[in-house]
Amino acid sequence: MLTSSSITGRQGAILLFVRAELLARSLEKAFASNGFQTMVVATEAALLTTMKETTPSLIIVERQQEQSPYIRQLRMSTTVPIVSLVVGEQPCPDDECLKDYEQEVDLVVASQTPRELVARVRAILRRCVPPVELAPRHYRAGNIRMDLDRHEVTVAGHAIELTPKEFKILQQFIEAPGRVFSRQEMLNRVWGEGYALEEHALDVHIHSLRQKMEINPAEPGLIVTVRGVGYKLRV
Repeated sequence: MLTSSSITGRQGAILLFVRAELLARSLEKAFASNGFQTMVVATEAALLTTMKETTPSLIIVERQQEQSPYIRQLRMSTTVPIVSLVVGEQPCPDDECLKDYEQEVDLVVASQTPRELVARVRAILRRCVPPVELAPRHYRAGNIRMDLDRHEVTVAGHAIELTPKEFKILQQFIEAPGRVFSRQEMLNRVWGEGYALEEHALDVHIHSLRQKMEINPAEPGLIVTVRGVGYKLRV
């Protein structure tokens, strides 16, 4: 099996964490034939080490029945898309897929042919082309302050730690305080249009934001639910 020692320094490639060598070589060949560079690792330790040494464009991890905290570690160190690949004939149960989304995985896909997986990856990367930055870099709404350059948020003067996805969700709210966002609109804005996400994946992140920002998360006063529509930031 390939290790991170042979791939140090490669930038912008697809990072594959696959334990089965046959599957790893099949995916590596499929991506290479479509013009993608790949970095293949077979252990969690090699995956985390490679992330420190390179800047991949996207990460694909072979999903295990019991996902370990390494997914959370990945997400805290990068904003690139993470795809959880379900290998085998058994589909991923809804509650198990939800756990992946709670750990900030961007997309859970069932085992597909290498050609289909390459197509999905190409579509994800196409949506991830960063726009020209014209928006202001600092926001203020009520007692909430957001600094995009420093990736910092304070509420009533107290700093709060947000994951990259939570930060992006809050940014949508603070750019348009008082505006109601439907769940699907927020999913499209944060994850990109075309992602096969259930709306409850957003609810998980909203719940986490409330736990970090609200005085009483059980009775939110900042990020409020508009029944039958979605959410809005009330300031």
